[in-house]
Amino acid sequence: MRIDGIDQISASRKHLVFAYYVTGHGFGHATRVVDVARHLILAGHDVHLVTGAPDFVFTSEIQSPRLFIRKVLLDCGAVQADALTVDRLASLKKYSETAVLPRASILATEVEWLNNIKADLVISDVVPVACRAAADAGIRSVCVTNFSWDFIYAEYVMAAGNNHRSIVWQIAEDYSNCEFLIRLPGYCPMPAFRDVIDVPLVVRRLHKSRKEIRKELGIEDDVKLVILNFGGQPAGWKLKEEYLPSGWLCLVCGASDSQDLPPNFIKLAKDAYTPDIIAASDCMLGKIGYGTVSEALAYKLPFVFVRRDYFNEEPFLRNMLEFYQGGVEMIRRDLLTGHWKPYLERAISLKPCYEGGINGGEVAAHILQETAVGKNYASEKVPLVINVFSGARRLRDAIVLGYQLQRVPGRDISIPEWYISAENEFGLSNGSSPTSQMSESNSMENLCTEDFEILHGDVHGLSDTKNFLKSLTELDAVSDSEKNTEKRQIRERRAAAGLFNWEEEIFVTRAPGRLDVMGGIADYSGSLVLQMPIREACHVAVQRNHPSKHRLWKHALARQNTKGQGPTPVLQIVSYGSELSNRAPTFDMDLSDFLEGGKPISYQEAQKYFAQDPSQKWAAYIAGTILVLMTELGVRFEDSISMLVSSAVPEGKGVSSSASVEVASMSAIAAAHGLSISPRDIALLCQKVENHIVGAPCGVMDQMTSACGEANKLLAMVCQPAEVLGLVEIPSHIRFWGIDSGIRHSVGGADYGSVRIGAFMGRKMIKSLASDKSKSVPSSNGTNSDDLEDYSVELLEAEASLDYLCNLSPHRYEALYAKMLPESITGEEFLEKYADHSDPVTVIDPKRTYAVTAASRHPIYENFRVKAFKALLTSESSDDQLTALGELLYQCHYSYSACALGSDGTDRLVQLVQEIHHSKLSRSEDGTLYGAKITGGGSGGTICVIGRDCLRSSHQIIEIQQRYKAATGYSPYIIDGSSLGAGQFGYLKIRSRHSSPKSSK
Repeated sequence: MRIDGIDQISASRKHLVFAYYVTGHGFGHATRVVDVARHLILAGHDVHLVTGAPDFVFTSEIQSPRLFIRKVLLDCGAVQADALTVDRLASLKKYSETAVLPRASILATEVEWLNNIKADLVISDVVPVACRAAADAGIRSVCVTNFSWDFIYAEYVMAAGNNHRSIVWQIAEDYSNCEFLIRLPGYCPMPAFRDVIDVPLVVRRLHKSRKEIRKELGIEDDVKLVILNFGGQPAGWKLKEEYLPSGWLCLVCGASDSQDLPPNFIKLAKDAYTPDIIAASDCMLGKIGYGTVSEALAYKLPFVFVRRDYFNEEPFLRNMLEFYQGGVEMIRRDLLTGHWKPYLERAISLKPCYEGGINGGEVAAHILQETAVGKNYASEKVPLVINVFSGARRLRDAIVLGYQLQRVPGRDISIPEWYISAENEFGLSNGSSPTSQMSESNSMENLCTEDFEILHGDVHGLSDTKNFLKSLTELDAVSDSEKNTEKRQIRERRAAAGLFNWEEEIFVTRAPGRLDVMGGIADYSGSLVLQMPIREACHVAVQRNHPSKHRLWKHALARQNTKGQGPTPVLQIVSYGSELSNRAPTFDMDLSDFLEGGKPISYQEAQKYFAQDPSQKWAAYIAGTILVLMTELGVRFEDSISMLVSSAVPEGKGVSSSASVEVASMSAIAAAHGLSISPRDIALLCQKVENHIVGAPCGVMDQMTSACGEANKLLAMVCQPAEVLGLVEIPSHIRFWGIDSGIRHSVGGADYGSVRIGAFMGRKMIKSLASDKSKSVPSSNGTNSDDLEDYSVELLEAEASLDYLCNLSPHRYEALYAKMLPESITGEEFLEKYADHSDPVTVIDPKRTYAVTAASRHPIYENFRVKAFKALLTSESSDDQLTALGELLYQCHYSYSACALGSDGTDRLVQLVQEIHHSKLSRSEDGTLYGAKITGGGSGGTICVIGRDCLRSSHQIIEIQQRYKAATGYSPYIIDGSSLGAGQFGYLKIRSRHSSPKSSK
């Protein structure tokens, strides 16, 4: 339901009492509450605000005896590590301290208070426990917001571990007590609410005109004025006069009393009424939040913004701002180093075009008044008890999908119309089926010869490669087109259009993701692994140019000019898909940043370099390949480099999206610079990127499969460290699928790392036990042959120098070591006894407890299972063969769970496979699906399913997809099909046929 306008709120209704709860998450909530509360008070009602915000935020706008302010903080919002970054774990811990541990006393206190003030309606923006307290007090409640904390915290849980998951469930259950949601523009998905009413922007009114404000400040009307609306400036940040273009002035909000400002910066009073200041300015520089975006749109003020890390509502507000041509993104590095000029000058050239309503406060107040006197806006089709169920428990998995849930093409939860339109306009969805891709392929058969001259390589008939080349052609056309100014143009396409010099050669590479059929996390313990390169792949286009001919982005040029230097080699990257995540679409750096004293910087320094701005941390996977080539092979890069990265490999699904990006990037860099590197060496170098520059402790099987794999074959590799045994043909009657649980997987996550550490601890303990046993083995005199077999000195000595845990057989493990290993051990205890766990890519936390037995047992048995699986694949086709293969997958899945690397979503999917596997129909027809397991690093991601290669199996996979969606609200992505690896693809060297030919050399 949407309500855009109303008649003026009636003051004839009976006198009402509203209890209005305000979250402690920034001033944006408080400022919009002001406008709603003001209209309720104008209608003659009492408003009791429950808030932690300063009084002046409310009293500067409302001076009325009907306004009551009660200083209580019932939710802490997000805890910031600094002015631009949320500390996700600290946020969850703080919320637990604020709202979870004292929950019983909070509810008792709030119920008593609500009854004492005789509240007619509870309003929440957007405090979860307020909804539950209202229900306990027998009072109706309504939420007014653009996001909810279940959505925000769900992504934090993905990063912080499952131990905080109950927080998200509790929040969702609290919200489900709310009668309906009044939803503000720029909203996030909020699955916990069943009934929704959309209203216009809620914006504080102006008190004074632009001319009046400028006169009070003593600023002439023709002076360019920027308001720095930061709400907490970065620590140690000192503003400098040269940050502003000549003749500009900057009004600083929230400056400390002790802060000294240059003469072109003016400190505003702490209680300054910012809407008036905003309307009197020419542009605003700050962080995106509801308050800043809504007021920038309402008063048509261009907004130069800097991304904040893990503010998960930001992408939705950002897209709304840019849709109405009101936003310019500033790179954090340029903010902190003072390269403001190109951004400010770009901002004042914008013509913001928001023409929507700004009377959301009045509209919301009217709805709240009508609700308080008995009107029912909520759906009457479902009883409230069912609403509680549908708002939380039905969505237990879907809510915990959180941030990633809304980044998947084909999602069915409502998001703003402008977001969908932008995707459709440029055909960005990766959710098209292989069938539709093939039909598109036929219509593009002549594309390569018509639009590009292929100087080297072959497209291998790959439809996705043809699509990528077609997208390059469209960029060539767009670069000189007036369409560049269309307001719906996605930023990454606009940036990419100016990336290449179309008269020069471009190198294109392709690297697929992989489906972990068997082996998974046992790779770092030296296991045999079986991996299938999937149909989805990453394409990278690279061009190198002399610095004097390189097309620089405006801010990069300004940076070089400020340094007073001539053209220097620069790396510029555009990454497609940023609109589906909260990452920046572009990255650039001077390649000299990788050098110190003429030598490459250390990997540790590089890791810090990329970590300083998490919205651009993704660039470590791509730019990191350059540093590894410099460090390991002594390559020096004297030309500028432009890179376009377009990946169809789903992110965070456990199918090696990161490895495909690394392999495609390094392959393209190598091709463009004439470097001859074998696919195996490419994989090993890319592992260094992930381990040492990204900082993720992964094995090498991902990169090796992406580089060395072949279509319809499993890459068999012993990870000691990377011995490829060969390729195993997938029998024609067998098929593998991947089904995405939707729960984000991160190989850099704490759970994966702790299990890896546990396995290395176990190896160290086993080596120590074997060494002790070998020294105490009795001589053969007087001992029986059984004892000699068990305690063979030769075996014990080999185990005392065990290089890889997987070289220990299951029977030896059970006979000698299983009962000797501790279930778990603290890092401090282990370090005291063993000094080190001998893993170069992980660090033991002395304060943390690590599981040892399960983490050690898994790779030992997994290696055995993979060997058995490989042997079975080549055996005679039979139902018994498939049953045995499926059983090995099931065993692997439950071994993951024993290591605490399972998840609700992947367990549910495996259970659905089992239900179909054991159904009467499957048994009567020799079965179709036979087994399933979680893949990769675990803790969510994708499951691998094995079955017969037949139409009925495909139908059953779709049935699982539909049943999972019905249970969780999330429609899984299906991975089906295989493709060649980067080594077999090679590279394309292309040149646009529409450019001027180069002179022959």
